[in-house]
Amino acid sequence: MLVFCLNHTETDPYFNLAAEEYFLKNFQEDFFMLWRSLKSVVVGKHQNALAEINHAFVRKNNIAVCRRLSGGGTVFHDPGNLNFTFIRQVDKIQEVNFKLFTIPVVLALQKLGVDAYTSERNDILVNGKKISGNAEHVYKKRVLHHGTLLYDSCLDELRGALNVDLSRFEDKAVQSNRSVVTNIASYLPRKFSIEDFTDFLFQELMASFPHTQVYEMTETDRHEILKLRNEKYTSWDWIFGYSPRYQYQNNFQSGKALVEIEMLVEKGMVQSFSATGISENLSAKISERLVGLRHDPEFINPILAPLALDLTNEQISPEDFLNALV
Repeated sequence: MLVFCLNHTETDPYFNLAAEEYFLKNFQEDFFMLWRSLKSVVVGKHQNALAEINHAFVRKNNIAVCRRLSGGGTVFHDPGNLNFTFIRQVDKIQEVNFKLFTIPVVLALQKLGVDAYTSERNDILVNGKKISGNAEHVYKKRVLHHGTLLYDSCLDELRGALNVDLSRFEDKAVQSNRSVVTNIASYLPRKFSIEDFTDFLFQELMASFPHTQVYEMTETDRHEILKLRNEKYTSWDWIFGYSPRYQYQNNFQSGKALVEIEMLVEKGMVQSFSATGISENLSAKISERLVGLRHDPEFINPILAPLALDLTNEQISPEDFLNALV
C-alpha cells in the first residue's frame, strides 16, 4: 500500500485537527504526517472540556481550546511539541494495536540516543516520565492513530493549563490520567533544533514504509479542510457542547456564609441551578438568568453582572460568586 507522507508547516490547531479527519474520510491511501500547532489544549472526543481545562489560565495565556476526533485524555500542544499521525486502511480493525504505530517512533528516538519505551497505557516514556500520549479513532476500515512528542515544550504552561479541580464535576466522561512529563531535548546527547528533529523523524519514519510518496496539499484539500475547520472544529457546539451531561458542584466561603452552588448541564447548556448561602429570592433571580445559557464564563459573566449589587447586599463577593460558577 502506498503511504502519502506530509511534513506540513500549518500551525493552526483547528486546521490540523480538521486535516486529520479530511484525510481519514476522503482517501483510500495510507497517510503519515508530522505537524506542530500553536499553544492549545486538545481534549478527547468523549471528555468534558470544561472539567479538563483551567479556563482562567487558558484565557490569560491565549491558549486555544480544541476537541479532536479520537478518544483518550487531554493533551497540550505548542511549537515545542511535535505531533505525528498515521492513517491506515485495514482488513480487520481488531488486528490494529497502538504498538504498531508507537514502536517505529520509539526506534527512531533510540537512534538519537534517547532511551524511550512504551508503557501499558500506550504512552511513550523516558526515565519513567511521559513524552508522548497516543489515541486512536476508527472510521469504517480506516484507523487514525496520533500522538504527541514533547520535544522542547513549555511544561509550566502545560501544567497550568491542565491544573483543574475534577471534584466539581460528576459525569460519565473519560477523565485524563495526569502524568509526570518531560521533554525529549533534555535527554539528547547533542542539541537539535525542533526543525532538525522533525526532519530526522520524518525521514526515519518514511523509511519504515516500503512504498512512500511525499504529498503536498492541493487547493482542493485546503479548501475542504478550511471548510471543516470553520464549520466544526472552531464551533462552540463541537468544543464544549459535545461534552457529556454533567452535574456541577462548587462552594466558597464569603464572610460568614458558605455558598454552595449546584448546576445540571447538558450539551453545554445550563438546565438547572440552585444555591444555598444566599436568599431564595436571589437564587431564583440567578436561576432565571442562567437556565438555557451556555456554561461558559464569557456568556455567564455579562448576564449576571446586573445582579452584582444584589450579591453585595447579601455580603457575597460578586467576583467570588462568578468565579465559583465555572
